[in-house]
Amino acid sequence: MAIEVLHLDAACDNSVHEVLFEKIANDLLEKGYSITPTGLPLELVDAIQTDIAQLGHTEFSPAAIGRHDDTSLNKFVRTDSICWIEGEMPGCAAWNAWMEELKLYLNRRLYLGLFAFESHVAQYQPGNFYKRHVDAFRGGNNRVLSVVSYFNSGWNPDDGGELVLYKDDEDMVGIKVTPAAGTLVIFLSEEFPHEVLPANRTRHSIAGWFRQNPGSDHLLELPDSAGSPI
Repeated sequence: MAIEVLHLDAACDNSVHEVLFEKIANDLLEKGYSITPTGLPLELVDAIQTDIAQLGHTEFSPAAIGRHDDTSLNKFVRTDSICWIEGEMPGCAAWNAWMEELKLYLNRRLYLGLFAFESHVAQYQPGNFYKRHVDAFRGGNNRVLSVVSYFNSGWNPDDGGELVLYKDDEDMVGIKVTPAAGTLVIFLSEEFPHEVLPANRTRHSIAGWFRQNPGSDHLLELPDSAGSPI
C-alpha cells in the first residue's frame, strides 16, 4: 500500500482521529495511561503487518537493556529481538506520520513539549519475555510517554504474550493487555512498571517513546486518584 494512499485515508478520517486522540489525552490526565483495543486505523495495521512480513531474521537484533554506551544483553531480563524503525518502508513511514499527528495533538491539549519520537518493531518468538521494568527513571531520562501497539491477527487467550501494566512498585497484579492487532497502549514512562509475559506463538509489536528536550519542565501531573488499582 502506497504511503500517499495511507495519508489520504488518514485525512478523510480526521474526525475519527480527533475522537481517539481526545480519549488518549483524557485518559492520560485521569489515569496516566490509555488502553484502546482496535485503536489504530485498519489500513495502518495492514500496512505495518506487510512491512513486518518483509523483514528477514537478519533485520532483527537481540534486544539490549540500558542506553547509549551503557547497554548490555541480559537474557534473564529480556529475550526479544528488535528492529529500529527508520521510516523507509511504507507502513513504518505511515506509522511515524501518525505518531507525529498524535504528538502535535497532545502538545496542543496537554502542553507536554514533546519534540521527538523513536520506535522499534519487537519480535517475540515462542517463550520470549521481557521482565518487569520501567521505561524511564525519575530525573534520569527524557522519555515522557511510552507507546505500544500490536500486529498479531487472530490472537487467542491461550496464545499468552500479554503486556502487564502495574500502577506502581507495590502493585503485584496489574492489568493484562492482550496483544491483538491494532490495540494501542500509551502511558507515562516514569510512572508505570510493566512486563511482557511469554507467548506460545510468534508475537510482533511496536514500542516507542515520545521525548522532551533535556531540562524541560513540561510535566503531566497525575491526580491523586491515579494511584487507585488498575
